[in-house]
Amino acid sequence: MFKNYIKTAWRNLARNKFYSVINIVGLTVGLAIGILILFWVQDEFSFDSFHQNASNIYRMELFGGTGASKQIWEVTVAPMGPLAKQELPTVQNQVRVSNNWLFSLYKYQDKVFSEQAVGFADPALFTVFDFPLIAGNTAKPFTSDNSVVITKKTAKKYFGNDNPIGKVLVADNKENFTVSGVIADFPLNSSIHYDLIMPISYQFKYMLNNFKNDLNHDFSNYSYQTYLQLKPGTDLKKLSADLNRIHLKRKPEDTDADYLLLPVTKMHLYNADGTDRGISTVRIFMVIAFVILVIACINYVNLSTARAMLRAKEISMRKIIGAAKTQLFMQFVVETALLFVVSSVLAIALIYNVMPVFNEISGKQLVFNLADFRIWLVIGATIIATLLLSSIYPALLLSSFDPLKALRGKISNGIGDVLFRKILVVVQFTFSVVLIVSTLVITRQLKYIQSKNLGYDKSRVFGVWMRDASKHYDALRAELLKQPGIEAVTHATGNIISSSMISGDNSWEGKAPGQTFILHPMGIDQDFIRFFKLKLQQGTGFSGTAADSTHFILNEAAIKEIGMKNPVGKRFRFQKTEGTIIGIIKDFHFASLREKIAPAIFFYRPAVYQTLYVKTSTSNAGAAIAAAAQQFKQYNGEFPFSYNFLDEAFNNLYQGEQRQGTLFNYFAGIAIFISCLGLFGLAAFTAQVRTREIGVRKVLGATVTNVVALLAKDFMKLVLVAIVVAFPIAWLMMNHWLDAFAYRIGISWVTFVLAAAIAVLIAFVTISFQSVKAALSNPVDSLRRE
Repeated sequence: MFKNYIKTAWRNLARNKFYSVINIVGLTVGLAIGILILFWVQDEFSFDSFHQNASNIYRMELFGGTGASKQIWEVTVAPMGPLAKQELPTVQNQVRVSNNWLFSLYKYQDKVFSEQAVGFADPALFTVFDFPLIAGNTAKPFTSDNSVVITKKTAKKYFGNDNPIGKVLVADNKENFTVSGVIADFPLNSSIHYDLIMPISYQFKYMLNNFKNDLNHDFSNYSYQTYLQLKPGTDLKKLSADLNRIHLKRKPEDTDADYLLLPVTKMHLYNADGTDRGISTVRIFMVIAFVILVIACINYVNLSTARAMLRAKEISMRKIIGAAKTQLFMQFVVETALLFVVSSVLAIALIYNVMPVFNEISGKQLVFNLADFRIWLVIGATIIATLLLSSIYPALLLSSFDPLKALRGKISNGIGDVLFRKILVVVQFTFSVVLIVSTLVITRQLKYIQSKNLGYDKSRVFGVWMRDASKHYDALRAELLKQPGIEAVTHATGNIISSSMISGDNSWEGKAPGQTFILHPMGIDQDFIRFFKLKLQQGTGFSGTAADSTHFILNEAAIKEIGMKNPVGKRFRFQKTEGTIIGIIKDFHFASLREKIAPAIFFYRPAVYQTLYVKTSTSNAGAAIAAAAQQFKQYNGEFPFSYNFLDEAFNNLYQGEQRQGTLFNYFAGIAIFISCLGLFGLAAFTAQVRTREIGVRKVLGATVTNVVALLAKDFMKLVLVAIVVAFPIAWLMMNHWLDAFAYRIGISWVTFVLAAAIAVLIAFVTISFQSVKAALSNPVDSLRRE
């Protein structure tokens, strides 16, 4: 019996090649893209979930400041982790992690490498998290302050097949680090990623010896990601209150500093207060995967039910000769299943071929390995759900015909125009219009980010980390300004594109009791404001004299936050420096446009500046870079010279959004293509069943335009209904997405008009192709066949 089902199903598919191809192409593309998106979603949800104790590991974050300066900071002060472990019984262990800013060049014998992924960490990193040592002692991963744990990949790079344990790496030609452990390479879905890890005790010792700063008791330097391993069932609200108490006991003035606890399994997609950090994008992509699969299913259901009238007599004959309703139902389910088997095989082949392109666009490194059971879970769940969605209704409809009515031709009149199929077309195009609107909005927002006036001029500027050349800045600057391709030079402490430094150690004239003020500090020289064309609203900039060491410049957001009137000349303390406000600078964007402009302070301390900025001429940027490289080599020897243009750095700040926008555009295009494929098939079927009518109308004088309008008008009505339904859905969805940006576009009516025009044009062109073909056919031939 089952063999007969398959044979009949295959014959039916082969006999109706046109509709079979439309269904197979739609389902193949829908399944392939839907599965790819679900792989992407699965990877996003998998971040940091591989740790055995993941459910009990939390990152400690600070919700600090008041008013506009109140933000969530991923970093905390160094003492909080050990104090939490020491004083709170629910804290089983703690780990602090800090990025490296001390060294950049690492040498072993004649091998020299510049490493970027280097960090400092507590020894508990290798026990709290599942980063086990494959060589060395997990209980004591660091044998001394001058030891280092490296990844397997790094060990291979430096030592080949030799045993790395006990080997010595020389950092910046001045500090020896002995390899005490080797770990497996960090998983791609880990938020913690390093190639070399040194003990945090070395960093503490360095700060104490060089800056007389004891980080073990410093509650002003927010530079450490701190993770706590908690006992199961810990009350997080009580723990947060206990952490606040510990902080306030050591620094009573920080009354507005609240501690939050973020599960490690959520820190890739959520902020500590539960707000969006990427989860909305994941949800949108999940919806797109669902939409694409549903649209593919609707195509099949529509074409199957539309063509039911052509099979009515076949089904009736089967019933008359004894076929049971269950047997007919199974016959049509098997036909659908066979179609899905073919589509699934083709979809898997398509995924294999497009996976490299998908990874390049998405910035991921997904591997399509059919031996991985998780891949089969995604494929199996997707195919089964889609098969059930597509097969049940057509099978029920086709097996429910009254054989006598069907043989008399009384059933055929209503099947070609059923309400249910109209609803499906509306649903299908509603999804498509929502995607068109979303594509337009996302594209406009990304263009807005790229073109927004940031408040400073970053054009033709590249930055260089000076290293030892910073000690010779005046000579370096004088030499660079002699070069024809260089217009201006300045230096500062950090990156103007994205300033990550924060500090809450400050006081000012008129400060209210308990007021906490979180600032972004940046050290600049006397040329910085003029170099970047920043605007001074009040006062003056730095003059470059020794007196500037006690002068401060604040931005407008900082002055607004503290509520200071006539700030120029007022007293201000930043960290350990008592000084005076000499100027107010107009707000400019020094972080992502997702964030409001935060309070900032600019100080003058040239001895610590490490970032060199060079403005090039329009025609000789290459010569400027070569000159900077020559000067760098003069003072830094074998250290590698590197630079980056600020325009490129700014684009990298939104690389994630750009990739997601590109993916969204592709997915939206594919969804619209599948919708049009179904509409194309329905238009072809409509033209087929109305062949006699078209022939008669042409004989009576109807033109091609008349015939096209006749066939298109019913479909266009459905498209217009879909547009009306889609607009409020699209507005709500995109308004929610835009809420993640502090600086965003508005959704204007022009966007909806353009989306409607695009949808109508796409639908009309799709329908017209078959309509024109039918209109141009010879009416005599069509009437003769009928």
